[in-house]
Amino acid sequence: MLVNSSQHSEGQQAQLLLHTLSENDTHCVQFSYFLYSRDGHSPGRLSVYVQVNGGPHGNSVWNISGSQGFEWHQIELAVSTFWPSEYQIIFEATISDEERGYIGLDDIILLNYPCYKVPHFTRLGDVEVNAGQNATFQCVVNGRASKMDPFTIERHNGLLMVPYSLTSSVGERRLAAWFQIDGAQRSEQDLYRCITQSSYGAAVSNFAELIVRVPPTPIAPPQLLRSGPTYLIIQLNTNSIVGDGPVIRREIVYRASHSPWSETHGVSSLTYKVWHLEPDTEYRISVLLTRPGEGGTGPPGPPLISRTKCAEPMRPLRGLTASEIQSRQLVLQWEPLGYNLTRCHTYTLSLCYHYYTATGSGSITNNATVRECLSVEKNMSRFTLRDLPPFRPVHVRLALANPEGKKESREVTFQTEEDIPGGIAPESLTLTPLDDMIFLKWEEPVEPNGLITQYEISYQSIESFDPSVNVPGPRRTVSKLKNETYHMFSGLQPGTTYLVSVRARTAKGFGQTTLTEITTNISAPAFDYDDIPAPLSESENTITVLLRPALARGAPVSTYHVVVVEEDGSRQVKRRELGHHDCFPSPSSQGESHGKSGGVPPHYYTAELPPSSLVAATPFTVGDNHTYNGYWNTPLDPSKSYLIYLQAASNFRGENRINCVRIARKAACKDRKHALEISQNSEDMGLILGASAGGLVVFVLLLGAIVIIVKKGRDFYFYPYNP
Repeated sequence: MLVNSSQHSEGQQAQLLLHTLSENDTHCVQFSYFLYSRDGHSPGRLSVYVQVNGGPHGNSVWNISGSQGFEWHQIELAVSTFWPSEYQIIFEATISDEERGYIGLDDIILLNYPCYKVPHFTRLGDVEVNAGQNATFQCVVNGRASKMDPFTIERHNGLLMVPYSLTSSVGERRLAAWFQIDGAQRSEQDLYRCITQSSYGAAVSNFAELIVRVPPTPIAPPQLLRSGPTYLIIQLNTNSIVGDGPVIRREIVYRASHSPWSETHGVSSLTYKVWHLEPDTEYRISVLLTRPGEGGTGPPGPPLISRTKCAEPMRPLRGLTASEIQSRQLVLQWEPLGYNLTRCHTYTLSLCYHYYTATGSGSITNNATVRECLSVEKNMSRFTLRDLPPFRPVHVRLALANPEGKKESREVTFQTEEDIPGGIAPESLTLTPLDDMIFLKWEEPVEPNGLITQYEISYQSIESFDPSVNVPGPRRTVSKLKNETYHMFSGLQPGTTYLVSVRARTAKGFGQTTLTEITTNISAPAFDYDDIPAPLSESENTITVLLRPALARGAPVSTYHVVVVEEDGSRQVKRRELGHHDCFPSPSSQGESHGKSGGVPPHYYTAELPPSSLVAATPFTVGDNHTYNGYWNTPLDPSKSYLIYLQAASNFRGENRINCVRIARKAACKDRKHALEISQNSEDMGLILGASAGGLVVFVLLLGAIVIIVKKGRDFYFYPYNP
C-alpha cells in the first residue's frame, strides 16, 4: 500500500484490513512502513488497530506521524490473543494538513515464533472484586522490554484508563505492571486488555473480565429496646437485605451524631447492648453485613438514631492558668472540655470573676466589689477577660453546669500588670497664689494603676498683666518623689498667668496630664531711691523735690500721688515704722485732712500724676498753688513741718496695690529765721547765728539758737501697702 499525500485532502483515510487470525501459540506480526516528505513536512499518520472477536476497534495500539526519512522501517506486533478468540489487524493511513509526501506499507508477515524486538504479554486473568474495592490487573511481559516504555490498559469500549501503575522487574527479561481501578463499581464491570508501545512496535494482551459484586446491606434500621446514660440495647433486624450474598458476618457500627469517630463491634446474636456511651449524646447505630472476599462488607444499613440520658458533671474543671497577663486583660486557659466532664450535651460553662475597686475621691474612698459571670462558648478552653483595672488582684473561677447539676472550680487569683496612671483629678488641685510664689498641692490619681514612683510638675508663663514680662516664657519641669504631693513655685513674676501641669508616673511610664491655670497676685510698685538727692530748692511755702518713676510689678502703674503729711509740733524728726496701713489709700484733699481726727497725722493728696508724666526722674514743686488732676497743690504753711511722700498705685481687675516712699521733709520756719532740715538723703551741718541790733524799739537783739544737726548718710523709708 502506497499513498501519495499530495493527491488527497486533509483528513482522508485509507485502511488495509488483514484477514482474521486465530492462533494457538505465540506468534509475531511483522510489517514495514515508509513515511517521507522531501521538504521535511509531515505526509500524515499511520495507525494500527487490533479488533478482537468483531468488537470495537478501540484505540490504536501503535501509530506514528511525520517524515521518517527516505527509507523503510520494520515494526513488530505481539498480539497475545489465542483460540478460541480471534482478532483482526487494521492498518489506517490519515492525510495531514500539509498534504505532502508518501505513506507506504509493505512486507506484512505472520511469524510463528515470538517477536524479537518487542515483548509478549502473558495471559491476563479475570479479576473479581466487591463493589467499592480496588481492582488490580497485573500485566506481565516477556522479552525485550524497558521500564521506560509506556504501559496502558484499555477498556473494551475503547476507553483508555489512566490508572495507578507500578512497573518493576520480576525476573530476567520479565516486567510487570500493576493497574488499579479505584473503588470499582458495577458500571465498571467490563473487558480490559494491556498495551505497551516502543519504537520497535507494540504488544497487546488478551481481554480479561472485571467482575464486581455488591456487598449486602440491611433494608431496615435496628430497633431500640432500652436506653440509659451510658448504654443502648438494640435488636439487629437483619431479615431483609439488598446486594449479593451469602452473609458470613454481622457487625454494628455506631457513632455520635456530631462526632467524626465511630466504632464497630462484631455481633453473634440478634440483640446487642452498646456500652460506654457518653451521656445525653445522640448516636447513630447501623448494621453491617459481610459477604466473602475483601471488601465484602456492605455499606451500613439505615441508622437507628437514639439519645442517651444526661448525667451530672463528672468534676470541676482543672488547670485554670493565665497564659498572658497584661495591664487591662487576662488571657486564661484551662483543660480541654470533653463529654467525660460535662456528661451532657446541654451544658453551660461560665467564667466568674470579681475584684475590688476604690470609689469616691479625695480622702474619702470606699471599696466596692465588681462581680461578673461571663458565658464561655462550648468546647472553648481559652478566654480573654477584658476591661480589667490595672495592678489589681482578680479572683477567677469556672462553673460547669447541666440540667442535672453544677460543679465549680477552686478560685484562682491573678494580678494584672501595672499601667500608666490616670490623670490627677482637677478638683484635687489646690493652688495658693502669692506675688512671686504659688503653692500647689494635689492628691494621688484616682486610678493610680500601679505604684506611683514619681510626679512631674511643669509650669510656663503664658500671660502677664505687666507688659515688661516676656510671654510665653520657658517651660520648666520639676520632679517630685512619690510621697511629695505638694510644691512651692518660687521666683515667679507677679501678675502673671502660669500654665501648670501635673502628671504621675509608674513603672509603665507617665500618665495623663492634668492642666490648670493660675495667676500670681500683682505686687505693689517698687521705688528706686537708693541714691536720692537732696531737695532741689525750698522756700517758705514750697519745696522742690525729684520724683522718680516706680517699677511696675505684675501690673503697670496706674497713678502717682504726691502726699503731704503734716507733722506734730515737736521739732524732733521721728522715724516712723510703717506697716501696710502707713501708706495713704484714701484720696484726701487738703481741706479733708483737717477734718480727720485720731492719732494718724493729717495728710492730703497735693497732686495726682499719670504714669505718662513720670517716665523719668522729674522735678516737682510741692505747694506751687496749681491743680493736678483735681487735686490742689496748696502752698505750705511756713509755721508747720511737713513730710513729703511719693505714692504709686497699680490697679488691675479689681486688685489694688500701693507703695509709698518718703522723699523729703520740710521743717517749720519760726521768728522769720530759716532752718533747713534735709530728710532721708543728707543734712548739712550748719550754724545760724544772727545778731541784729537796732537802735530803735522795732528790733531787739536776738541771739538765735545755734542749731547743729549733723546727719551723715541718707534716711529713706519705703512703705508698701497691700489693701
